[in-house]
Amino acid sequence: MKQHLIIVLALIVFAGASACRRDSATSEQSAPTPDQSGQPQAAGGAATVVETRFFKGSIGSALGLQMKLLREADKLTGSYSYVKVGKKIDVRGSVDQGGNVTLEEFDPAGKQTGLFKGVWKLNEDGAVEIAGEWTRPNGDKKTKFSLQQEPIEFTNGVEIVSRQIKENNKKLRYEVYIEYPQLTGSTDPNFEKFNQTVRSLMTRKAAAFKKEATPDPEQEPADEAERPANEPDPESVGSDLNIGYSIALAKDDLISIEFTVSSYSAGAAHPNSFTEVVNFDLKNGKLLKLADLFQPGSKYLQTLATFCIQALTKQAKDEGPDGMLDEAWIERGAAAELMNYDNWTITRKGLGITFDPYQVAAYAAGPQHVVAPYSALKEIIKADGPVGQFVK
Repeated sequence: MKQHLIIVLALIVFAGASACRRDSATSEQSAPTPDQSGQPQAAGGAATVVETRFFKGSIGSALGLQMKLLREADKLTGSYSYVKVGKKIDVRGSVDQGGNVTLEEFDPAGKQTGLFKGVWKLNEDGAVEIAGEWTRPNGDKKTKFSLQQEPIEFTNGVEIVSRQIKENNKKLRYEVYIEYPQLTGSTDPNFEKFNQTVRSLMTRKAAAFKKEATPDPEQEPADEAERPANEPDPESVGSDLNIGYSIALAKDDLISIEFTVSSYSAGAAHPNSFTEVVNFDLKNGKLLKLADLFQPGSKYLQTLATFCIQALTKQAKDEGPDGMLDEAWIERGAAAELMNYDNWTITRKGLGITFDPYQVAAYAAGPQHVVAPYSALKEIIKADGPVGQFVK
């Protein structure tokens, strides 16, 4: 009897040890490993990681689009829409270990209408880029496409969609084309406050432009003989307003948008280009001011100015005598004055500062951009403020 008891106890110990080994092996296999294109892959039968990414790009040079892709191991599913149309087109396909992407697109009836073939790769910032060719299912009508991942991190089904304001007035010879973002998929009133803020801003921009482009009847010449000599020919190029946007960051508590505004008045030497930003606290439903990011009483403008002047001056020296950046312009346009730092955005790496044409360089140089990393600002950033979460 004693001998039988010993045998039973030995079997129990052996079974327990075997179970521990099995549990250990399962635990080790559950850790995902990245493939060559940066996508975590599940191993050994563990739950597969599903990642959602949002892209903005184009097919050809004119067809702007937005795409949402869910990646589960090597499988891709999602949809895309042309910005000017808005109708969603379903896509599904795969990406292999080398990053080669194949995406088939389908109409609502399930008929294949196109094929994307490209390469999935990570850029230096860790964001995904996909580029290649779009064709019809039979391979006809080859057109290059490119997609860039946007820093959108919303949860619970929230998405960003592009809306437009479009007008072409042939009589008054002006065109308006504005794209702006709107949030969908949430009943949170603060998300709607953001929508209203952006929509109102863009509506005002369009109205102001149209007012300027519409002649005052009291100042109109009675006939062609009275038309001033320097007034543009009615058949010449008219006026236009174009506004586009880029997303610096979009997450459940913050959204940061940069708008690029380009307007042209008939007869002018060149367009007028400038930047506007909307930084919105979705947690509290309000627009953010630059001061909201920093500790009260801190000399944040001086800190930002010091960093930006050094960065721009270094860039000017690197460009050499043929460069367009001018140190005197830099000292003036990046000085510690609030008006010089109107155009700032929030990114995960730091504050993005945009200096418009003529601010720190000639018009031909275009806008200049500097990212001030949070590591350079951490001593003055408000720990419980909007960007305190990014300071390490």
